[in-house]
Amino acid sequence: MSQQRFQLRVNQLLAEADVVVGGSRPWDLQVHHPHFHARVLGQGSLGLGESYMEGWWDAASVDDFLSHLLLARLDRRVHGPGQLWDALRARMLNLQSRRRSREVGERHYDLGNDLYAAMLGRRLVYSCGYWTQADGSVVRDLDTAQEAKLDLVWRKLGLEPGMHVLDIGCGWGEGLKHAHERYGISGVGITISSEQADYARALCAGLPIEIRLQDYRELDERFDAVFSLGMFEHVGEKNYRGYFEVAERCLGQGGLFLLHTIGTNRSVTHTDPWIARYIFPNSMLPSAAQLARAVEGLFVIEDWHNFGADYDHTLQAWRANLEAAWPALAARYDARFRRMWNYYLSASMATFRTRSSQLWQVLLSKGGVAGGYLAPR
Repeated sequence: MSQQRFQLRVNQLLAEADVVVGGSRPWDLQVHHPHFHARVLGQGSLGLGESYMEGWWDAASVDDFLSHLLLARLDRRVHGPGQLWDALRARMLNLQSRRRSREVGERHYDLGNDLYAAMLGRRLVYSCGYWTQADGSVVRDLDTAQEAKLDLVWRKLGLEPGMHVLDIGCGWGEGLKHAHERYGISGVGITISSEQADYARALCAGLPIEIRLQDYRELDERFDAVFSLGMFEHVGEKNYRGYFEVAERCLGQGGLFLLHTIGTNRSVTHTDPWIARYIFPNSMLPSAAQLARAVEGLFVIEDWHNFGADYDHTLQAWRANLEAAWPALAARYDARFRRMWNYYLSASMATFRTRSSQLWQVLLSKGGVAGGYLAPR
């Protein structure tokens, strides 16, 4: 197929998404490289992301451009060979085994605390904020949204002074610190990132909080409550049942476990090839069916709360924070990294904006809540 025919085919596909090459709208595409069309047709999402990183194309609003592609379902029609290989690899191997589990820590979470401090706001909480409140009001800024999210988690868990609490995937320790400040709990937080562990230990110094560099599969002790915010996306389908078995054995009878995770509308066994290569290696998003199968016989599902639309607001705030801080970060992170990170945040916005991805808080009980559970919002 000649370059002209590649170009014609790409332009036809984009027209179905109401995208015009050379157009003036924020979601229209500006192509800078003659081989862009062939690369995208041959490599799918991997080629689209890599060509953006290399400056082959631009759009005034990358998130709007990608939203248009998703709404037209072009992601399901243009596949590179990497999609098939990723599917076969996920089927044959446990990509989230103990041996592989540290890879995402080293390649993503250990990038640099300066990057995350600039992006995430006053508290280093790397998960969706709670922007739209139960009364319909919308909070005004990222820090308030993250405070509201943490407060929502504690209310759902019914935290009380003296409780001993487990945080699976504790990040930089902000969750346990906040819970101790508000409710007087003690706790244990685990992470597979050495950078996070060092930061969290310093943050929680002098508090009854222990931070461990540890795989979740190694846990075998009792806690009054368990929570996990934005870690389950790294567990993998082959390990879902084992993950919940660990949570069940660590939770006292009648205790509550809150799982906060991104979810997807279809059951899959692997993630997008570009995300896997550049952002979250060996990651995947669970479906509702996969979660329900994994908890069957272990927990009672007391509540399932979806506020995925709030993630778009969170990601926009993270991007704005990074743009404002970039002059101080540029010496360490080059222009290619900046474009990569912008594409990551923009693509994530698009998936939540089009409701292709969800944000779930699933509240599980061990043995059921007597009389039923009234879910805070």
